[in-house]
Amino acid sequence: MADTILFNGKITTMDPDQPEATAIALKDGLIHEVGSDADILRLKSAGTKTIDLNGQRVIPGLIDSHTHIIRQGNNFAMELRWDHVPSLADGLAMLKAQAQRTPAGQWIRVVGGWSADQFAEKRLPTIDEINAVAPEVPVYVLHLYDRAWLNKAALRALGIDQHFYEPFVSGRLERDDEGNPTGLAMARPNAQPLYALLDMAPKLDFEQQVTSTKHYFRALNGLGLTSALDCAGGFLNYPDDYGVISELNKRGEQTVRIGYQLFAQRPLFELDDFKRWNDIVKPDAGDDYLKCVGAGEMLVASAYDFEDFSYPRPELSKRMEGDLRPVLEFLLENRWPIRFHCTYEESAHRLLTVLEEVGRDKGLEELNWIFDHGETVSESTMEWVARLGGGISYQNRIAFQATAYRDRYGEAALNDVMPVKKMMASGVPLAAGTDATRVSSYNPWLAIHWAVSGKGRGGDVIWLAQNRLSRQEALQHWTAAGAWFSREQDKKGQIKVGQFADLAVLDRDYFTIPEDEITEIEADLTFSGGKIVHAKGPFAEHAPAPLPELPDWSPVPVFGAPGASKGRSSGSSHVAAE
Repeated sequence: MADTILFNGKITTMDPDQPEATAIALKDGLIHEVGSDADILRLKSAGTKTIDLNGQRVIPGLIDSHTHIIRQGNNFAMELRWDHVPSLADGLAMLKAQAQRTPAGQWIRVVGGWSADQFAEKRLPTIDEINAVAPEVPVYVLHLYDRAWLNKAALRALGIDQHFYEPFVSGRLERDDEGNPTGLAMARPNAQPLYALLDMAPKLDFEQQVTSTKHYFRALNGLGLTSALDCAGGFLNYPDDYGVISELNKRGEQTVRIGYQLFAQRPLFELDDFKRWNDIVKPDAGDDYLKCVGAGEMLVASAYDFEDFSYPRPELSKRMEGDLRPVLEFLLENRWPIRFHCTYEESAHRLLTVLEEVGRDKGLEELNWIFDHGETVSESTMEWVARLGGGISYQNRIAFQATAYRDRYGEAALNDVMPVKKMMASGVPLAAGTDATRVSSYNPWLAIHWAVSGKGRGGDVIWLAQNRLSRQEALQHWTAAGAWFSREQDKKGQIKVGQFADLAVLDRDYFTIPEDEITEIEADLTFSGGKIVHAKGPFAEHAPAPLPELPDWSPVPVFGAPGASKGRSSGSSHVAAE
């Protein structure tokens, strides 16, 4: 008999053998049966929880195939989110209000997830505007990968004075009439200097990071997301910076399944990093909620083609092949699945040439390796990836930089960028993600809306009609297709007997609502491993216990964030990997 039965719903299973149903039975954390109300309700016993879905749409839990969830969890409580802010004036008003409630010793951070394109003013803030609304509180504002602003108070906190060596960040140190610095506007096609200064800002203590991560997971659950592939990133060192997620996993309090990859942190010493990590952890080590799934997205620094479309296309270093070859040889010999960052066709040709040379006799095609991004790759490159046994993880980064891309490459090139339809035709395994949070928003529905509508964050059309995805295709890339990338095709991505009971009941019908309303979708009810990890609206009576409170100065409860609306408590859950 079932532990839980959901009935009277419109269930999209993503299982081609049974694409639609009205009821589901859950048992022992798995999908037990799928079918009609009459068939499933026969599995009810005295101890079965039954939930009437009232005709709402149900989908498998969403899978983000490329994000930076571990790093963001540690920082979520500290960040002011501009993901859905319609104007720069609104964003500055939020900064001003947060400045009035931020205590001494803390900063205000706006770190990614927004674009000037989304603002009514169609422009970025100035350092004078930021200083005007927050004259005494340190402020750091990051726009994509291309620029950041530190106000006068942040410079004071970091000890930056008129002797600061400006070329370090290719920035502009603003000064008053006496020559004293009033702010720093940084711009450089390399994220490390921008992040290095952010990394100097105050951090939460360990238990606060645990609470922050739980709230971030709850926000993701509130959007229907239940799984993610974490691509690490700069300043996230293994195993030192993985203590919070390991602790949540140990406590059984993880509500998003994570497959993590290890990202080389030290240019020229990448092979040393991977050799050291190979002694600590192996691919697939862990459990169904937290496990290592490979290496990347940075394998060597010289193979990283920075993707800021505000700048000309970078050319990979001449030393790239020599750096990459020994790292690939070591990883493949030790059976590490890999993923590598690649934005441009020119980079792809050089990277794949090395990969094919090294991998042809090392079982590369058996490892479900991942080619990331691919905004400008050709059809022959897509086919090359497929021939070598790889899959492509694509994201909606271009939606945040449509204007910059059009200005640099022209309208025709913009219409062709991120050619997902051609990727589908090539037969390569394909899944979607966000690359959140320092570029794009972590909200999957923004990415799905872009794929379906072809629109950027400013409402401008990027893709012509023939390039856009159907709603079914877009959802496929966020569910069943995503399971391939962690080698879990038989475990998740579908509402199918024997798979994890990870699913979301949406607050509106994705398949019938107006196209632009897709960005507003949230989950009313989310299950992870058969347990309710989020509930609101008509299912509020099933909500798990509230999470521990965030610090009283945190922007999240006051200003909200996608999936964690202001004034709403994010529920808690104990989801053990049983």
